[in-house]
Amino acid sequence: MSSSKKLIDAIKDKGKNIETEMSFFEHIEVLRWHIIRSVIAITVFAILAFTFYDFVFNDIIMGPKNLDFWTYRMMCKLGALLNLDGFCVERIPFNIINTELAGQFMLQINSCLLMAVALGFPYLLFEVWLFVKPALTGVERKSASGFVFYATLLFVVGALFGYYIVVPLSVNFLANISLSSEITNQITIDSYLSTIATLTLGCGVIFLLPILIFILSKLGLMTPQFMRASRRYAIVIILVIAAIITPTADVITLLTVSAPMFILYEISIMVSANVLRKKELKEKEFYNS
Repeated sequence: MSSSKKLIDAIKDKGKNIETEMSFFEHIEVLRWHIIRSVIAITVFAILAFTFYDFVFNDIIMGPKNLDFWTYRMMCKLGALLNLDGFCVERIPFNIINTELAGQFMLQINSCLLMAVALGFPYLLFEVWLFVKPALTGVERKSASGFVFYATLLFVVGALFGYYIVVPLSVNFLANISLSSEITNQITIDSYLSTIATLTLGCGVIFLLPILIFILSKLGLMTPQFMRASRRYAIVIILVIAAIITPTADVITLLTVSAPMFILYEISIMVSANVLRKKELKEKEFYNS
């Protein structure tokens, strides 16, 4: 009888292991389809960017190099309004060159992929939400129901800030640095595209800070008290991050980039405080019931 019981228990344990393995592989299968749909979406947006590549290249990629760019025109109007000498951008002295045989072909491919990632970012967030949603409780789903909308909104605002503020300020500053009249700025297209993409997408990602703080606060890993106590360290870290993502030594550019990050940090404190307040309210209702 004891051997029969052991055999039955072994079969049950084996069944549980198989069930666990099936559950694991089912999750892998679900993740695989999320990845496949994301790749398809990126491919569609890349084809769309390729179809309208003249607009992508001339108006978007090369926009910050042209003097009629929106930011430069606003700077000239602001300079004239406030009588600020030298505030108007009158020249951007550098030429863009290609130094590789396949350089222009790779430029088209890489720029289309970057545009696809930027345009497809909301859908990528939606796929992340669909993958995580089944593991959340009803209350967690309700509290995180606006994740895709708010994350998309913050990313778009950050990317626009990077493209229309950080990029032109950086391009103007770097292009007008001249150590010698014998040195001519000949910038490779790879360097130019990399700078534009890094600053634009980098600002978009940085603007997601309140979403990150919301998630960490929900997990109990971040509190408003800790963030308030660490404000002085956060200021230093923000200035370091701003110095990294802006390849300039210009103080105005540094402060222009860091100012929204300070605001985002204060907003993140309010977000964390709101999460903590709701958590304490639920605990109070639980103990009173």
